[in-house]
Amino acid sequence: MRGPHNIWRLIRTGATFERTGAMAVALDAVEAPRRVRIAARILGWPFAWLGYKGDPALPPVTRAITALGPAYIKFGQILSTRPDVVGPELAEQLSMLQDRLPPFDQAQARRIVTEDLGQPVEALFSEFSEPVAAASIAQVHRARRADTGAEVAVKVLRPKVEAGFRRDIDAFHFAAGMIERLSPSSRRLRPQDVVSHFESVVTGELDLRREAANASEFAENTSGDAGMQVPRPHWHLSSRRVLTSDWAEGIPMGDVAALRAAGHDLPALGGRVLQLFLRHALRDGFFHADMHQGNLKVAANGDVVIYDFGIMGEIDEYTRRVYAEILMGFIRRDYMRVARVHFEAGYVPRDRDMTEFARALRAVGEPIFGADASRISMANLLAYLFEVTERFGMRTRTELILLQRTMVVVEGVARSLDSQINMWEVARPVVESYIRDNLGPRAAIHDLGRSAQVLARFAPLLPEFLERRMPELLRETPAEAAPRRSGFARGLVCGAAIALASALIGAWLA
Repeated sequence: MRGPHNIWRLIRTGATFERTGAMAVALDAVEAPRRVRIAARILGWPFAWLGYKGDPALPPVTRAITALGPAYIKFGQILSTRPDVVGPELAEQLSMLQDRLPPFDQAQARRIVTEDLGQPVEALFSEFSEPVAAASIAQVHRARRADTGAEVAVKVLRPKVEAGFRRDIDAFHFAAGMIERLSPSSRRLRPQDVVSHFESVVTGELDLRREAANASEFAENTSGDAGMQVPRPHWHLSSRRVLTSDWAEGIPMGDVAALRAAGHDLPALGGRVLQLFLRHALRDGFFHADMHQGNLKVAANGDVVIYDFGIMGEIDEYTRRVYAEILMGFIRRDYMRVARVHFEAGYVPRDRDMTEFARALRAVGEPIFGADASRISMANLLAYLFEVTERFGMRTRTELILLQRTMVVVEGVARSLDSQINMWEVARPVVESYIRDNLGPRAAIHDLGRSAQVLARFAPLLPEFLERRMPELLRETPAEAAPRRSGFARGLVCGAAIALASALIGAWLA
């Protein structure tokens, strides 16, 4: 499917931005150089008539994005949380993409619920409202269960949304392949892998059963976290296209005026959102990866209510430790430590100069410290960081894409509540706590214990393995056997040492 027909789709994308007037607005927002503006005008103007018209009642950029489809809307949602990158006016226009898109007909929603749950809507719900929120993939109805009277949210997938995403992602794959062929230097950023990662994330979001599982696991992980609430799914009222969960009552986090009028402490809320995200990412390795204002509310008691678990991020324990070390290095302004961690983790090629890399990181980090937060341009900071990664040959880490993207989104949410927030100071206690628990003596004991468990699990297989392998080892010549036997001996010694250490630790704990 990823053939030249996608050229037409990409041409229509540019033409839509030109026809709706979004091209000029977007270039102004990011302060594009004059030559880029001229080139965009020359390339876009002749094809403007090919673009989608969109809804004339909407602002230009929002009009273009909604006309182009769900994949573009997802990208617009990210930009809506970054007024420091696209400007407050454009961010305000894009904020409607979070949960204020045009809904589809309620009759269609009722038909989908009936088909998927096997009973008429009236038999399942005593109340079933008109759509109260509509986003790129689904819309939400406020309802009341007929059996218990509990108030719930019923999320229904948009009709034919899967086909729209497949078409858009197909064009993205084609564009990524063209970029790699035409610009070999871009291959280190792995555009095709990035698109594949985005595709896997979106595919999971189109099955609401997976979202229910995400919500259930996230609720269990965070059950002891103060200052937050998670609506739980109602499994027997959920399916692939329908998700029923507890109703999330509260003021939308995007309505700053209403939050202020209700007497909520906005700087404290901003700091808590950032700390909650870091705690979930570092402690659990399982975090909400779509934490824009449309998925956050503030309850009457001040709790942060997190919902919509279609996109979740997951990182393994080793990566979490690396990420924490990097954050801690920046917090303590120890740029050599940050550089060393990058090299040890293989993020930077070993043939590069570590000292020079540390110096480049200093140029990224120092402007943050001691400066008025409102004067820091994240757009310029991200642009310079991109130059650093290009200069040192760093490749895109697809496993960190969601983590990095969510960090940008969450910081944008926090800044909307407190423009003076110091990200590093707020992050410090969470990162220090994680490092204390996972990179010190306690972590070493925990790692030894886990290694002992693995060794004990495979211990019954060890005699059979030795009986099978020893004759082969004995038949080898001394020259052939030396490297293998050396490694084998080291493995036995390490296994014995782990077993002994674990036994001593177990005895001490007992």
